[in-house]
Amino acid sequence: MDKNTLFSSFGKWLAPICTKTFTDRVNEINQDKYVKKQTTLAYFKLFLLAELKGRDGLRDIANDVLSLEIQRELNLPSISAAQLSRKHNQVDPALLEQVFTRLVKQIHSRANPHRSRNKLKIIDSTTIVLCLQKFKWAHFRSTKAGIKLHSRIAYWDDEDVYPDQVKVTPAKVNDRNLLEELADEEGVTYVFDRGYVDYAAYDRFCMNQIFFVTRLKNNAVIESLHTYDLPPNSTVSLDEKIRVGTQQKRMKHPLRMVQTVDSEGNLLFLLTNRFDLTADEIGEMYRSRWAIETFFKWMKQHIKIKTFYGTSENAVMNQVWMALIAYCLLALVKQETNTKHSLLEISRILKVLLWRSCREWFDLMNRPPSRKSAGRKKKEIP
Repeated sequence: MDKNTLFSSFGKWLAPICTKTFTDRVNEINQDKYVKKQTTLAYFKLFLLAELKGRDGLRDIANDVLSLEIQRELNLPSISAAQLSRKHNQVDPALLEQVFTRLVKQIHSRANPHRSRNKLKIIDSTTIVLCLQKFKWAHFRSTKAGIKLHSRIAYWDDEDVYPDQVKVTPAKVNDRNLLEELADEEGVTYVFDRGYVDYAAYDRFCMNQIFFVTRLKNNAVIESLHTYDLPPNSTVSLDEKIRVGTQQKRMKHPLRMVQTVDSEGNLLFLLTNRFDLTADEIGEMYRSRWAIETFFKWMKQHIKIKTFYGTSENAVMNQVWMALIAYCLLALVKQETNTKHSLLEISRILKVLLWRSCREWFDLMNRPPSRKSAGRKKKEIP
């Protein structure tokens, strides 16, 4: 980043991205070959700004370049919507995916090693439905197209999460095809829903010391091996050691089944290979899945990931990675400032102070948030 940018709030927001690493990679893959006006770095900054501001289309983004501050930042006097469209379709999504991966490593390196959720990760997916006529390459059903974001969410402290790993696939890819790719670390407990059920994978998890908490399918065949006593005032109604599967297709390793309720009082049958925790701790672990639902909701509401700026596969993938990069940049600011403000509040303040001193931005974030936005303290998870 240039010296002028580093003193602005926008420059501070982008500071975790190493410009030299980015441009070196651009040169390696000849991304800017024959480019005279809009470099990939300028495109990258401009579209990140569009994500932050929630621009609805390429014409709005092109109009942003009329700003003198943006012209100085990008060294770009003007740009048309057609030029933006061509660049958006030409950029290699792998380039942006690499930026996202490096930012995730930075968040992880700054995470609190003593947090109670240190070894807990949540796996889930969300489908983004697209118009079949415009996005034929993403054919999903007879009348629909779509892509799917398979995400693994980790905690950087006891309350805040970040996307530890993301895989983008066509919507028709089954969740369980990605399970072992996302749950691959020994000693970590992965929480996921019953859409990922795979008894053969569960056996491999047991052999490799990979822990999990999930829901039992309604039609699962189980054999009770032992019933555990429950402590007084427990929120759990049943705690058993079981064998899962039919005689023809049965798991080799016994598992544990915990019967509890969710936050709305609905009955849950949880399946896990953790026998070292109390049944109530297992139930609380599964209820922590709210974090990934909140993440998906935040992404769809506050980052431009539903209204796409292009219809090609490259354009869609680039915008997905831009959205994830924007989220990570906000998370890094929250880590650095140790503010109690939410990511939404941080982004709102940033949008107002984009071209003013980053000190003003940080000073505002050092002020305590209102009681309504501060949120409630979550229960600790082992």
